[in-house]
Amino acid sequence: MDLLKWSTRPAAGVSARTPRVNIVRGLVARATTPLLPDDYLRLVNPLWTARELRGKVVDVVKETADSATVRIRPGWGFPASYEPGQYIGIGLQIAGRWHWRSYSLTSIGSAADKTITITVKANPDGFLSTHLVDGVGPNTIIRLAAPKGDFHLPEPVPGKILFVTAGSGITPVIAMLRALEARGQTPDICHVHAAPTRDDVIFLEEMETRAAASPDYDLTLQLTRENGNFDVARLEEWVPDWRERECWACGPPALLDAMESHFEAGGLRQRLHVERFTIARTDYGGEGGTVRFAASGKEAEIDGATTLLEAGEKLGVQMPFGCRMGICQTCVVPLAGGYVRDLRTGQERREGERIQTCISSVSGECTLDL
Repeated sequence: MDLLKWSTRPAAGVSARTPRVNIVRGLVARATTPLLPDDYLRLVNPLWTARELRGKVVDVVKETADSATVRIRPGWGFPASYEPGQYIGIGLQIAGRWHWRSYSLTSIGSAADKTITITVKANPDGFLSTHLVDGVGPNTIIRLAAPKGDFHLPEPVPGKILFVTAGSGITPVIAMLRALEARGQTPDICHVHAAPTRDDVIFLEEMETRAAASPDYDLTLQLTRENGNFDVARLEEWVPDWRERECWACGPPALLDAMESHFEAGGLRQRLHVERFTIARTDYGGEGGTVRFAASGKEAEIDGATTLLEAGEKLGVQMPFGCRMGICQTCVVPLAGGYVRDLRTGQERREGERIQTCISSVSGECTLDL
């Protein structure tokens, strides 16, 4: 057992589809110290590394004027399977600095296809999303974070399902729809999707083709420029039996807040499953101030609405992250000094406490050992 630990240590922390691969890497590493096998293998193929998850962009296909599907070939260590509806972290180096964001997988993890896909909508305020849609090319090497998230269908699949999506909120749900079709599962599905115009509907042709071919899939498009914003009160009109359905909803914060209130009022909150792409920022922002990253020797002045995670990433600090919404706890770090405030609740935390950087901002000043 000690020999096994000794041999695998250089590759520990990154899974291998064939566990014995880690042992071989470990033994070779002992012979090549101080360099590791990765130092040589990465010269041959940049995806051959056990130190981090990597991927190579295969192609980028436009879906709408401001969205595109990015196909990626993962390298060693990426999980062989994942749940349709989960998300991954994407790290892209731009101008010498790594930028990280999370995106829902739109692929379904079939054994025949070793690539994965994400579909990204360019946000005017989103530097990385804009670059992924319009600036990244084939053969670009990116970093990956393993699939995570609880926003996926259970087994057994419910007999009656309601999907409510808007804009890029369609991305995790399209993966669920594709997976159901691939598995030959045919639950009764009602799907309400909102977008400004038909030209803005991501996967429009795919959804309309499915609706025309399958009596078990009913699609309602709410084109907001023609018919007004999504109104949760119209669920009664669009899906008269919505109370009988298990619901998955993904979209802008206002839509999800309305869905949560509606299901809560009907005593059905347990039937609603929500995926948020951004945190629900309240009026509880911190006072702003100076955040210091002690290990990196960097600091920044930020306002009370900017999260510590965002501040660190802008400085090029390697920040742990997952959902970016205060759910998964991946970004939790000790607060080495000062004060921060939770953007959702207004609760202040101080030196010595463990904080979530994705939902916290500085109150006066703070220090993180990153």
